[in-house]
Amino acid sequence: MTQNDPLSSLLREMVLAAGMIGILVLGLYAHTGSMPPLVVVESSSMVHEENGAIGSIDAGDLVLVHDRPMSTVVTFAEASDPSHPDYGYEKHGMAGDVIIYDKNGEGGTPIIHRAILKVVAQMTQSPDREVAADSPSAVHCPDGGSYDDALLDVDGGRGTCVLTWNVPGTDIVNASSISIAFDGIQAGYYDCDRMTHANVEPHLVVWNWTPSQAGLVTLGDNNNCSVDQGSSVVNGSVGVHSESGVVRPIRDSWLIGVAGGELPWLGTVKLALNVDSASPGTIYVPNSSYLALFILVAGVLLAPLALEPVLRRIIKGAPEIKIAAEELEEE
Repeated sequence: MTQNDPLSSLLREMVLAAGMIGILVLGLYAHTGSMPPLVVVESSSMVHEENGAIGSIDAGDLVLVHDRPMSTVVTFAEASDPSHPDYGYEKHGMAGDVIIYDKNGEGGTPIIHRAILKVVAQMTQSPDREVAADSPSAVHCPDGGSYDDALLDVDGGRGTCVLTWNVPGTDIVNASSISIAFDGIQAGYYDCDRMTHANVEPHLVVWNWTPSQAGLVTLGDNNNCSVDQGSSVVNGSVGVHSESGVVRPIRDSWLIGVAGGELPWLGTVKLALNVDSASPGTIYVPNSSYLALFILVAGVLLAPLALEPVLRRIIKGAPEIKIAAEELEEE
């Protein structure tokens, strides 16, 4: 097989292409700390405009997944509280971080939604450690409270009864139940973007909620205040479901990552080629994304053709080329 053999050239190009892709993936891993470092958005739950918008998350976008601990996640409540250090922090078109999480830690398609508020255990009490692990919360905590099997108790054991809660970024401190109006007065204004009637408010309201465990309450920007944790948190919420039921407040161990920058439109190709029956495919991809993707691909393909004559003129006019030509003539 000679050096000019077409098969040899093809193999070299394939190896070069694979090497470049490998370097790109490793570079993204070094930047995000996650593998895979990108996720494809499948649904319209985070859409801000019907025709899509750069800066918010649309179906068909690729989103970088940063490996960050739960303690660094900034919620909407914190970012909209003027007295909080993270006041004014925004990601993907609204206050607070967008997270990628595993539904109740059970696998399946991850969810990418905004962190709205964080419930933190304040006052705790040791549970009855003689009962079965799968017993109801009231059996673990006969004196009241919510049994959180992930938190460490004061006795050093895993699992504790939480009697009161704090919600950073709000005035909820040491409360047995949580009621918050995101009306711009008690807490930052969260527009539900929905028709209001009867006793339905135009803003997000958490009313008399007793959390089942510590963690994050999450919500898709386009879901009209229907939080992932369901109607126990916000009236009328459908909630996100896993095999075991409605998603509970998101724990640290369920957190896959925090959404970083987006690469718009590029994930549309993967969605179009996805044969998984559980995937919605390209149903939710905005029409404008197809045009933008076509223009992007055409630009990438045509750019070398347009640049080649320009580069040839530059190279021919370079002093080094003239000197090299003169030296060849002298020889």
